[in-house]
Amino acid sequence: MKKYFTLLLLTVFLASIMTSCKKKHGDPPILPPQESMIIDFSNFESGKKSSDFTAQKGVNDYNWGFSALVAKYWTDVIFVTLAVPVAAFDLALDQDPVWIEKNTWQWSYDVTVLSVKFKARLVGLIRSTDVLWKMYITREGTGGFAEFLWFEGTSNLDRKGGSWTLNYSSSDQTPVLSVTWTGDGTKVTYVKYTYVRNGTFKNSYIEYKTSATSASFDSSYKIYYSTNGVDYNEMNVEWNSVNFSGRVKCQAFYSDTNWHCWNENYVDITCP
Repeated sequence: MKKYFTLLLLTVFLASIMTSCKKKHGDPPILPPQESMIIDFSNFESGKKSSDFTAQKGVNDYNWGFSALVAKYWTDVIFVTLAVPVAAFDLALDQDPVWIEKNTWQWSYDVTVLSVKFKARLVGLIRSTDVLWKMYITREGTGGFAEFLWFEGTSNLDRKGGSWTLNYSSSDQTPVLSVTWTGDGTKVTYVKYTYVRNGTFKNSYIEYKTSATSASFDSSYKIYYSTNGVDYNEMNVEWNSVNFSGRVKCQAFYSDTNWHCWNENYVDITCP
């Protein structure tokens, strides 16, 4: 019985300390949704892989295949550029932050990506209308690098919008992707990636929305892409996230301004 009361007193004591610290420093900032960094490409990976598509007219999955092929370019960019930052940010959602100074909190932890171990340090500074985020990454051992700022961004206090800027690498700390996002406070409904690094694809972007575009479709991409670093083309894709039917419009590819459709089995059909 004595041990029980001792444990009870210790629990009350620790709880009072935590409450006191919380009152003294306030609450830590709430992390933005993970979806603020991730566009959903699952519709263009289901059933068939875009890498299996051969761009030849006459195939029965031509329309979906073309859409998947362009989406695959962005998945490759995201995987190469965002694999470590996204994994690090995702893991932060399960960590407890530590107060370091006025309105500033820090998450520190290890993250492993493709069997490579990194050290992550995420800092959040609460400001008057938003939170400033900075993610620092370190890698030790072979191929290691000193801590550097891999990405930074802001999120509104109501979690209804924000932005991210991701740097290219530890050896070239120039911006490569700019991300803007909006939502309703619980889920993200709009994400835009813009490729800002100098080169062939500079200024190319993809916008992703989860909102009704018509009676049949509830999700969409708008893609603005470079073919040679000079000429840019626009592509619009809309689909149903439940039955996976969809349509695509791209004048540069189809030589017209019409919608080109596919059904639930990814087979080309005449648009209604």
